[in-house]
Amino acid sequence: MSETPLIHVVDDDESLRTSLVRLLGAAGLEARGYGSTGEFLLQPPPDRPGCVLLDLRMPGPSGLELQAALKRQGVALPVIFLTGHGNVASSVRAMQAGAVDFLTKPVKRETLFEALRRALERDARERARREEAEQLRARFASLSSREREVVDSVACGKLNKQIARELGIAERTVKLHRASAMAKLAVGSSAELGRLAERLRALTEE
Repeated sequence: MSETPLIHVVDDDESLRTSLVRLLGAAGLEARGYGSTGEFLLQPPPDRPGCVLLDLRMPGPSGLELQAALKRQGVALPVIFLTGHGNVASSVRAMQAGAVDFLTKPVKRETLFEALRRALERDARERARREEAEQLRARFASLSSREREVVDSVACGKLNKQIARELGIAERTVKLHRASAMAKLAVGSSAELGRLAERLRALTEE
């Protein structure tokens, strides 16, 4: 990662919050503390590597409610729950909503840092996926609407004559559109063109 990860510690227990921020700082991680869900939401997290270390039960909106709010707002930071009030129902709900882990207080240092490692690895993977998708979308945006139709058909394994028939154009025109699309996307074969289109579709659907 080019930037030091930022760990957002959301917990209403001030002494614990301070201890966690110091512990993470001593391990070379930057950490920022918040005393409530509302405090966190009033300070939108910067777009940089990191994760959220989140208490379950706090005054005002709960940790589960913050997890849901982050998803609604499109904030993709991984979430780790660290709580003294956990139960099976809350744990299941948190994990089904995508939490990396559900830890109970007091937590062993090794257990906490293992969960943080997995959260930061997930964040790195997701950031790489989003960046690749953005780059591919930018490349495909250079295509005309007809070129994009041809590319999508090639990706489905259709032959030029099939594409021509479906689009109501000459087979020679299909070849011209395909050649133009290949030049714009900097690929050397129809197979590579199809793989690129499939990759964009897969990234978009994830």
